[in-house]
Amino acid sequence: MPSVLGLLEAREKKIREEVARLREEAERLQAALGEAEHALQRLVDARATVAEVLAQPPSAVADPVRSAVAGAVVPHWIDGMRASVLAPGYQRIVTVLRSEAGREGMRCQQLAAALGLEVIPAKIEGVRSKAKRLVERGWAVQVRPGVFTALAASAG
Repeated sequence: MPSVLGLLEAREKKIREEVARLREEAERLQAALGEAEHALQRLVDARATVAEVLAQPPSAVADPVRSAVAGAVVPHWIDGMRASVLAPGYQRIVTVLRSEAGREGMRCQQLAAALGLEVIPAKIEGVRSKAKRLVERGWAVQVRPGVFTALAASAG
């Protein structure tokens, strides 16, 4: 026949294990609750910001397509605009295209080499992407497929 103390010790051990398991579960739930509350607060803040912006009259919102907005990498070229408004990588491309070597037009491989980049497909494609963006925004022209030069009007 088991002793009363032995039975109590076994029961105490079982309850201690249950308490430890429940504490771990409570900690896990507390962490999940904190994450959910954080996500909820971000959504509430976002909704409030959107409501604030939508409450402004339409005239208060600038035309983002044609203006040189801070942070815009390649704004649309406007008469008198200087290349200094461009991000440094784009400024370098425009400078090379305006140079004597770029006047007749340059292929992206030549342009990459003139920029001091490694002439590998990844770098050439990066230059091609930037050159095409300069064409789209009026800073350069594509004189033949794959051949770019600076726009004469933007040479200032």
